[in-house]
Amino acid sequence: MMSAAETKSTLESRLDALQSHFTWDLVFGKSILVRLRDKLKDIGTDERNFWLGHVYNLQGFVHYHMGLVEEARSFLSKATEAFHQIRKGDSDEGPWVLVNYGNLAWLHHYLGEDEESESYLSKVDALMKEYPSPSEDELHPEVYAEKAWTLLHFDKDEKKQAADYFQRAIRMQPDMVEWQTSYVLGLVNWFNHKMILSADILVKLRTALEKDPENPYLAVECLRQKAKEGEDIEEIKDEARELAEKTLMNPVGSYSGMKAILRLYKDFISYDDAINLAEEALRKHPDDRYLKRCAALCYRWRIIYLKDTLPRKSMMDRAIDLHRDVISLYPDSFLVKKIDLASIYAKSSEGMRKAEQIYQELLEEHMEDLDKQMLYNRYAKYLFYDRNERSMSIDYLMKSAEIPHQGFYRKNSIKDLESILKRGKNRRCNDIKEFLKNLQDYDPVQAF
Repeated sequence: MMSAAETKSTLESRLDALQSHFTWDLVFGKSILVRLRDKLKDIGTDERNFWLGHVYNLQGFVHYHMGLVEEARSFLSKATEAFHQIRKGDSDEGPWVLVNYGNLAWLHHYLGEDEESESYLSKVDALMKEYPSPSEDELHPEVYAEKAWTLLHFDKDEKKQAADYFQRAIRMQPDMVEWQTSYVLGLVNWFNHKMILSADILVKLRTALEKDPENPYLAVECLRQKAKEGEDIEEIKDEARELAEKTLMNPVGSYSGMKAILRLYKDFISYDDAINLAEEALRKHPDDRYLKRCAALCYRWRIIYLKDTLPRKSMMDRAIDLHRDVISLYPDSFLVKKIDLASIYAKSSEGMRKAEQIYQELLEEHMEDLDKQMLYNRYAKYLFYDRNERSMSIDYLMKSAEIPHQGFYRKNSIKDLESILKRGKNRRCNDIKEFLKNLQDYDPVQAF
């Protein structure tokens, strides 16, 4: 008979072998968890959403790591229900609940409820016997797909791995339209928004739209490619408007495609049309926080990027009010929203003092390195473009770059420093050269 310690060790080794959010080595800190929680909440609870079970599954994982145990339990139970609902044409249980049952096994174990944990482990074992994976070296396609979808919500460097997992899932189960859509959209997102897609990806995009004609993201990307290729902008505008009207009839949520349509308007139609569309959406759903965030973003685009025309005072006031609303509606993930508000204030002489005050308050906050890196980068750009404080801007680009997290803001800060060096006109070029030479994980050959 096994001792209690041996029983516990056996249980943990079985748990470690599960495919679960708890075993996927997902990298996160508190700020990432908070942003993920907000992002997942904004997706909404539309029961027609194919990914709803995956949304609840990830929410359970996030809430557990935030110390919100009962919420985690509730979300994982909702995930089970959602998977049964979305697969109601199939049997009650199948490989699509393997990750969910793995999560529940881990949660019960963490809560000291090992009998319940054993129960879910037994369910996983039974499913694995009934639905064996294609080979010893491969996972179930449903597991690959959920792992891929999950990675898309973490660091951008994970997106390449996500594409690989989607490919494996599709190869084994090619009839899953939603997997193909997500795979193609992932490929499209690898490209710069200004670039024309390569011929093979363009074919994949158009084929995906034929199979998933109601997907707004695919429709937007096809319109974007038409615009890049120089097709008649009025025709594109008409198609975009038709797509927007259809989207406004659907349930509110970040998966509705509204933000993607607004970006299309911004890039190829006009900032003002984007604002008008966002305001129309808000009139239909005045209390929706995600739409308020979209509207705030549209005003920010107009004020920050359209430099030929000074915004009217009424536009500035509306932008500021929306940004303040958004900050209050996302109280735990305020950093980016406050910086965006500062960037609005900085575009008027009377608002410069308020912009600086926001930045100074944020610089005094205790925050994780990932957030510091972003704050230093954004503050550096504000100093450079709005305050003409070139030397201090360089200081903050260096502060951002020396934080070792390998993300967008470190790369962007290094790129800005390299650009200053290449121009060769700044009196601090020697400082920058010395800094980059000694910078951890940096190849100076790229700069010189």
